[in-house]
Amino acid sequence: MASSTQSPAAITTWKLDPAHSHAEFKVKHMMISNVKGSFTGLSGTLYENPTDPTLSTVEASIDIATISTGDTQRDAHLKSADFFDSEQYPVMTFKSTSVKPNGDGGYNVTGDLSLHGQTRQQVFVVDGPSAPAKDPWGNTRIGLSATAKISRKDFGLNWNAALETGGLLVGDDVQITLEVQFIKA
Repeated sequence: MASSTQSPAAITTWKLDPAHSHAEFKVKHMMISNVKGSFTGLSGTLYENPTDPTLSTVEASIDIATISTGDTQRDAHLKSADFFDSEQYPVMTFKSTSVKPNGDGGYNVTGDLSLHGQTRQQVFVVDGPSAPAKDPWGNTRIGLSATAKISRKDFGLNWNAALETGGLLVGDDVQITLEVQFIKA
């Protein structure tokens, strides 16, 4: 009886390019408008299975100290023990556990999101990756966008203040948006 030997598909390794990657968040403030902020300290690796993207994996991290909302006092408060407690929990991480097509030409990437000492399963809706393209220096790059909504309370980020008019100063739902470029390793 002849046995068929099928070689595993080659995995392409992509390193996140922090100079061309950005993480942004927004949260309701005073129940009337959104406040936005961003992180610039991104790193990560995408292990792409080009034959079967559902077998691809991604690992990423964000340096909490790189938070910026355009207001240094607010940034300091967000880094404090009231919120992120960046001294005790300096990094937010994500490690995928499954990748599934979402019917919109992208993927739903599920994984373990760790933030503020808590780990929760989270789904990111991914648009991309783009087709590979060469940059002027000979590197091959791909890009993607990813979004998710988290409850900050799920991660122990409970600080808030009551408003005189009712309601709370900071909303619970946080929208996360990532714009990421990867360079072929």
